Amino acid sequence: MLFTSSPITLSWPLECSEDSSTGHSLWSRMGCPIGLFTPALFTGVSQESPPPERELTEFPPEGPPRSEPEGDYTGWTTSREDLGYDASGVPPGVTICYLPNYSWFTLEQRVDLKAEGVWDELLDGFQPDIVIKDWYEESQLHESIYQLRVRLLGTDGQTVISEYTMSPTEQLSEYSHNWKEVSHVFSGYGPGVRYVHFLHRLKNKFMVEFFPTLVTGSTVLVKPSKSGQ
Repeated sequence: MLFTSSPITLSWPLECSEDSSTGHSLWSRMGCPIGLFTPALFTGVSQESPPPERELTEFPPEGPPRSEPEGDYTGWTTSREDLGYDASGVPPGVTICYLPNYSWFTLEQRVDLKAEGVWDELLDGFQPDIVIKDWYEESQLHESIYQLRVRLLGTDGQTVISEYTMSPTEQLSEYSHNWKEVSHVFSGYGPGVRYVHFLHRLKNKFMVEFFPTLVTGSTVLVKPSKSGQ
């Protein structure tokens, strides 16, 4: 039995420019600045008269800047954790236009094994191998870009009977965007398993444009065999 996820895609860029008359940095999309009041706007305006009204530029049809990857998340519960801007390595007093903003994007799903056709006697007596597989791209955005936690849960959907976690450290010394396979086999886990809770976290970066860590092929496989047989 296979339960799989869908691949994740990209989004549109932002760029940072400078107003030559004021020196102010403007965030813009494809050269279209977001509305910003500058001293030049108030020339000839006295304290007795209000400043002229100005509307901020609306977001383009594509919407605001991306904060999470695109994809088909049917069946998944998703959430995002903003890690803030990373100013590490920036010398004191240095003014910069861009800073990387990292975030974790979490996808989780609980698979009901009985609803998928696996019966109690098979799970409790025979205890077939439950194989977990996943693929993520070596995006090289950070040393830590992928985390996995899979739990076998009891009849109440809460009690943890067995658990597997993984949080690899990436090598950034050489340029590589290879796909990496993650796999684990649950065996001899004991009676009572009825659910598989699958959770993985992907680190993304926004700096001028959105850079995601890609993932695909998330799989839960119940094998009609046991390890060593």
